[in-house]
Parts: sequence; structure tokens; C-alpha cells
Amino acid sequence: MKFANQGAEIFVPDGLPVPEALARTTELAVGAHPDDIEIMALHGIMRCFGEAERWFAGVVVTDGSGFPRGELAARYTLEEIRQLRRKEQRKAAVVGEYGALIQLDYPSAAVKDPSNRSVIDDLKRVLHACRPEVVYTHNLADSHETHVAVALKVIAAIRELPAELRPPALRGGEVWRSLDWMSDDGTKLALDVSAHAPLGAALLGVYDSQLSAGKRYDLAASGRRRANATFHDAHEVDHSRALDYAMDLTPLIRDDSLDPEQYVSALIDRFAADVRSLLRRLR
Repeated sequence: MKFANQGAEIFVPDGLPVPEALARTTELAVGAHPDDIEIMALHGIMRCFGEAERWFAGVVVTDGSGFPRGELAARYTLEEIRQLRRKEQRKAAVVGEYGALIQLDYPSAAVKDPSNRSVIDDLKRVLHACRPEVVYTHNLADSHETHVAVALKVIAAIRELPAELRPPALRGGEVWRSLDWMSDDGTKLALDVSAHAPLGAALLGVYDSQLSAGKRYDLAASGRRRANATFHDAHEVDHSRALDYAMDLTPLIRDDSLDPEQYVSALIDRFAADVRSLLRRLR
């Protein structure tokens, strides 16, 4: 499979030929940077972990060169950091028993360019080869520009596929903005990630370039999952030890006329209406 960038790569941890490795995919995640997949698509990773008939594949769109580097900036060149992050992402693929890992090696600026077609074309190639049951990506209310850009590229790529090749479900997970604000009306998906409890920490533990630079994503992600589980329902005991929230983006790949901005704006308006309604009732 050929991609736009020379530095793009496909890594298959168990050594299966690439076409076969991609064809067995049931869960596919498309993240902006190394470690995004392990934060926002843990549910998909866990669904496949140790399962003979389910396989997780991950796509990392950017080259990972833009992040808070701390002491790394003094010890490594930008290219060395880029290679280090790619290596860490491969380690995560081994730990998580991924069926395949694809790193597309785009600079963030290219991903954020609305006129850039190559990202969409690369994602279409992946989607066509994998034909997953569910796709995980970033949510449209994420505060990171590159994350939102990736989500929009994923939606655009899926919309260019014929109906029979589109995945049945698309989910936007949490990274740079939590989704507890969303109304419990079916658009907020509560994904139980209690199984294989040590796996989440092990996956993020390989990213020493982040952890040693002072970004404790391992602690933050596990803390948010625990908080989601406890604060999910004020009137019930906890039914899960860890929850990830996801925005259901499936309507956007079923109805091509539905505008992503209008879709997420409606979710925000619903939240605002819920808050206003409660205040009016209690005054």
C-alpha cells in the first residue's frame, strides 16, 4: 500500500503480511499524534485484546514532532524526537497486541490545511483495506486544532466511500476536552474500559518522551476514566470502575448533508438548554 509521504509506514506486530493484517481489522482508530489512540480508543483496544476473532488497527496521522518537549529539546534534535515517538508508538502496538499500526507521517500544518487532499486519500486507502466495524477518532469539540482536523478528515474520507464500504459506527473520543457535559440522550456513549485494568497504564507507560517531559498522560487518563465511572450517575452506585466517553459521530457518515459544525453545535445547544431548564425549575 502506497501513501503520500515517503516516511509513512505499516507495522504488523505479529508479522502477518500487510494485506491480511489489515483485512482482519474489526476496530480501527485514527488519531492525530502518537499516544492519542491509547487515550481515546482504549475501548477498541480492549475489545480486541486477547481475542482471536477481533483485531485492532491504529492510524497515527502526524509525525509527532510538535509537543511539549521539556528537557528532550536539549538532548535531541527534532528529527531524533520524531523517530523516538514513532518507536514509542510501535511499542504501544506490541503491548496492545494491535493487528496493525499505520503512521502516515504528516506535519500538523498539512493536516490542518482544509485544501489538503492527500490525508483524505490515505485514509480512504486504509478504510478500504480494513473495512472495520467501528472507527474511533477525535471528538468534534476537542480543543486541539489538529485533533479536530483529523476528525474532519476521517469524516470526509468515509463520506467518499460507497455506502456498502462505510463502517457501521464512528465514535469521537476524549483527549483535549472531556465529554461529561454532553446530554445522556444517546449521542454521548459511555464505554466501559474496566476490563484488563493494567492495560491502559501499560500502553501509556511506553511514552517516556511524554511522561519524563512532565505530561503525565498515564495518570490523567486513568483519573478521568475513574471520575467518569463515579460521576456518571448521581443516583446509582458505580457499575463500572472506568468509563471513557465518546461522541457518537455515526449520523455524520450516514447523512452526507449533515454539517459537522451544525451537528456539534446542536449538542452544545442541548447542553445549554438542559442547564437553563434546570435553573428555571429550581428558582
